[in-house]
Amino acid sequence: MSVELLQRVVDETTRVVDNVNDDQLGNATPCTEWTVRDIVNHITGGATMFAISAEQGKVPDEQIGQLLGGDNLGNDFKGAWGAAGTRAMNAFDGLDLSKVVTLPFGEMPAGIALNIAIFDVATHAVDIASSTGQAVADTDLLETALEFGHAMIGQELRDMGLFAAEQPCPADAPVADRLLAFSGRKV
Repeated sequence: MSVELLQRVVDETTRVVDNVNDDQLGNATPCTEWTVRDIVNHITGGATMFAISAEQGKVPDEQIGQLLGGDNLGNDFKGAWGAAGTRAMNAFDGLDLSKVVTLPFGEMPAGIALNIAIFDVATHAVDIASSTGQAVADTDLLETALEFGHAMIGQELRDMGLFAAEQPCPADAPVADRLLAFSGRKV
């Protein structure tokens, strides 16, 4: 099921990214330290990192800095994201999800890494959409991403600074708002 969810998140994120205009790349986002371009760069590097970990078991040390902090977009942010999303899909399609992969934050079964990727990319798709006058249409996907987040993100990860403190949000708010608030964004 998770590989199908990855396809849905890649498809939905691609739809959102493809509808971003060049003049919106500098827009502020709910992820306050990043612009729209920064988030597209982050998910592009992240998708590539997850793909390499699925393909090779581990990302070579010399590539981590580029993927996590370098420019992964060049002059074609839509094409760069599209290629990275496709590579991630291809890497996880048919993969034994019990295979252990190594990411910069630890070793884990590929299925857990896949769920982290789904949560992260879905959250950032909402960041981008909300900053560019769009919405993520697949609300069932967002509900599942939020469930993954609740299962994976505890106080320890928040204390480490990987996630900000959960922000207040009404229980009956739209799922996009609940996902952002859970991820530490003010809604």
